[in-house]
Amino acid sequence: MFLVDKPYLSEFFKKTIRDHGIPVVDTEIARQLGLYPGTKLISEEQAIEMAGQQDDLRIYTTSENAIGWLAKHFPVSDLPGKIDIFKNKLKFRELTKTLFPGFYFHGVRVSELRQVQFDQLPLPFIIKPAVGFFSMGVHKVSSYEEWLVACSAIIAELAQGRNLYPEEVLDTGTFIIEQCINGDEFAIDAYFDADGEPVILGIFQHPFSSNSDVSDRVYISSKEIIESNLAEFTDFIGKIGRLAGLKNFPVHVELRRDIDGALLPIEVNPMRFGGWCTTADLTFLAYGLNPYLYYFLGTKPNWPAVLRRKDEKIFSIVILDNSTGVDEKAINAFDYDKLLARFEHPIELRKIDYRHYPIFGFLFAETRAANFAELENILASDLKEFISCHNTEG
Repeated sequence: MFLVDKPYLSEFFKKTIRDHGIPVVDTEIARQLGLYPGTKLISEEQAIEMAGQQDDLRIYTTSENAIGWLAKHFPVSDLPGKIDIFKNKLKFRELTKTLFPGFYFHGVRVSELRQVQFDQLPLPFIIKPAVGFFSMGVHKVSSYEEWLVACSAIIAELAQGRNLYPEEVLDTGTFIIEQCINGDEFAIDAYFDADGEPVILGIFQHPFSSNSDVSDRVYISSKEIIESNLAEFTDFIGKIGRLAGLKNFPVHVELRRDIDGALLPIEVNPMRFGGWCTTADLTFLAYGLNPYLYYFLGTKPNWPAVLRRKDEKIFSIVILDNSTGVDEKAINAFDYDKLLARFEHPIELRKIDYRHYPIFGFLFAETRAANFAELENILASDLKEFISCHNTEG
C-alpha cells in the first residue's frame, strides 16, 4: 500500500497508482492531493489491519511527511524503528560504524553550536540537521571564518524550514558534524525484497559546480553511469540492508566514492525514492522503467534490455531552487521559457509555487553527451538571470 502526502504528487505517479490498482491510504491529506478518479483507496483502519495480517506488505511513501502517520499507527511493528535508524543521521552512523570504523561524526544541539571546540574538528567537515530534507541547513566548513558564517546561516535557514516541513522530516534541534567525503557523489533508488536482497531501480550521479558546492541542482543518469556502478552499488547497499534487517523496504541512498575508490554512505532515506517524485519519474522518462510498479510487484529490472539504444545520452533532473539571494516576496516572475531555451531537449517542466516552497520548479531533460556544457551552465548559475523583480522605486 502507498501513503501519499505533501508537498507534491506528479501526474505520472497518480496515473501509475490508478492504472495498476495500487491501494492508497485514504488520509485527510490524500484527499487534498488531486488523486485521479478510480484510484483504489483504503481506509486508515483497513491499512492498519493489513499491516497486522500481511508479513510481506510493501509500503511506500511519496514524502517523508508521511512518516509521522506510520509511527502513530504502526507502533507495535518494527517499521517505525527501522525508519528512525535512517531518518536520524546520528543513529545511522552508529548503525554503520562497524562497516566504516574510521569515519568521524559528532552530534551537537543547535543551542550549542557556538560552544563547539572548533580546533578539535577535522577540516573540512559537513554540518547538517540530524533529520533533514534536501540541502536545508547543510554547510561545508573549511575554516573558522566559514564556521561562523555557517552558524549564522543555519539559524536563518531553520527559521524558514520549520514552517515548511514537519519535525519527522526536518528536526531543527540536533545537528551532525561529520568528516567531509571527497569524491564523486551518487544517488540510488532501490528496494529490499521479501528475502532482504537489494534491487536497484535507478542510479544517478550528482555533479557539483565547485568543491564548496553542497546544492542539489543537478542529478544525471546514463547507460554508462548505471552499467559501471550497478554491481558494486548493489553489493554496497546489501551490506547496509543486512545490518538493519531490511525486507520489503524502499530506499533512496546517497553515497560517495572517495579518491581511493572506497564507497562511503552519505545517508539512506527510508520508505521512498527521490523526493518530489523526481528520480523515479526520471527513470521512467529516460528508460521506460517504472520504479513504483517494480517495487509494488517485487520485480527486478532486466538492465541490459532497459539500457539498449541509450548510448551517448544523458538524462537529468534540474532542481530550480531559489539560489538567487533574492527574497521570494521581491520576485515578480520566473522566466521558464528562457530556461527551456537553454536546453536542447527538455522532456518535462514542473513549475512550483516559489512563494510557498523555495523552489521555482523541476526540469527533466535529455542531453547529448557531447553537449554536457548545457548542464554545466545551469549547475553554475545562481538563476538570477531568469527572474524579474517588483519595482521598489517610489
